[in-house]
Amino acid sequence: MKITVVGAGAVGATCADNIARKQLCDELIIVDIKEGVAEGKAMDLMQTAEIEGFDTKITGSTNDYSKTAGSTVAVITSGIPRKPGMTREELIGINAGIVKSVTENLLKHSPNAIIVVISNPMDTMTYLALKSSGLPKNRIIGMGGMLDSARFRYFLSQAMHCSPNDLQATVIGGHGDTTMIPLTRLATYCGTPVANYLDEATLKKVAADTMVGGATLTGLLGTSAWYAPGAAGAAVVEAIVRDEKKMMACCVSLEGEYGFNDICLGVPVIIGKNGWEKIIDFKLNEEEMEAMKKSAEAVQNMNSVLATLGV
Repeated sequence: MKITVVGAGAVGATCADNIARKQLCDELIIVDIKEGVAEGKAMDLMQTAEIEGFDTKITGSTNDYSKTAGSTVAVITSGIPRKPGMTREELIGINAGIVKSVTENLLKHSPNAIIVVISNPMDTMTYLALKSSGLPKNRIIGMGGMLDSARFRYFLSQAMHCSPNDLQATVIGGHGDTTMIPLTRLATYCGTPVANYLDEATLKKVAADTMVGGATLTGLLGTSAWYAPGAAGAAVVEAIVRDEKKMMACCVSLEGEYGFNDICLGVPVIIGKNGWEKIIDFKLNEEEMEAMKKSAEAVQNMNSVLATLGV
């Protein structure tokens, strides 16, 4: 099995590292537009093979997509990262052309690939990949909800002084500071509601911290985070190649689900060998549904920018 990661920056390299160490494929291809970077990252990662105990062959390529031929899954991380003060909306004009070109190049050599989108603004880039590729909707997956849910569990664990592994907590909606919806009502700790342990004010703070989780890290680091986004992308890949039938919050195309159409938005889905296989209805209450409507409206407004760019 072959997997491709496009973009050899911090997120792409971290995603590739996770894929290799989990031995999710026989061959891993890293592609980047900058001369020598993908080759260097691949060589560096291959030199960890004996240390980490994996046998995956990793190859780097400077913009040569012929090496990606026959990929089962392709992860798109390419594009510029968000900088301090920059909104995801401001990234559209720069990253849209990149993601469209990358999608076309990938499918030219791997027409049956499932595509996982990490590039920001992720909801709009997932929608662009779907519309420009003409692929069946189940083969285009944006990983944002997986990352946001991991951040949600982190902030809950900090507030509860417990392991994040004992928490079930999901973020739906858009992958943006004002569009994501941490579902505090449905979050549980070892099967019991977290509301049994945290008061309303603390839960609201956890939700607020989750929503600006990416921006907080951008402010601290001077660029986007990479460990968690890379690991989240690899987790989606793992669920696909191992046919895990795992429920994850991912950005997928909606055709009436949750009341929305012609949009890619974060919802709980089952991930398996065919990509995303089923959307799960969480039976949102009135307040949560209203938040989803506002989130969808904001994402659709971002999507409308694509038309003005002609992509």
